[in-house]
Amino acid sequence: MNFKDLATVAGKPGLFKVLKPSRTGVILESMDAKKTKLVAGMSQRVSILSDISIYTLTEEGAEPLESVMQKIEAEFQGDLGLDANPDDAELRAFMKHVLPEVDEARVYTSDIKKLITWYKLLRTQAPEVLVKAEETVEKAPEVEGKAKEEKPKAKANQKSKE
Repeated sequence: MNFKDLATVAGKPGLFKVLKPSRTGVILESMDAKKTKLVAGMSQRVSILSDISIYTLTEEGAEPLESVMQKIEAEFQGDLGLDANPDDAELRAFMKHVLPEVDEARVYTSDIKKLITWYKLLRTQAPEVLVKAEETVEKAPEVEGKAKEEKPKAKANQKSKE
């Protein structure tokens, strides 16, 4: 599972796993204990997590949600160090610590609360999503090395056939 397989629906709490598209929309399954299924039609706003970004003050203007979640996982390993009901200042300090270049004028406290809620949900329901980038980076050089090794062998085989 990856961030392209996860979605959020406007007006519905939590995250949903994308099961498959249908004629009228997309079939989703909630990521909570109930595992309720939902057909999200064209009138509902469904956002895929890989398309969501957090506003920053950098040239790009935004940081993908996936990389922010992976930074949180790498640094905190599930223990965010926040109170049960953190106040606005504590939430903003947490966000500034995770993403120093965050645009505080455009990222609201409710967005930070949602980020934390989604992180905790992903940590329990799909922890592999939070560490996948590191594994992909490690595997990529191996594949390239194998491809480079095979190319000279293919040329040698062509010469022997001629």
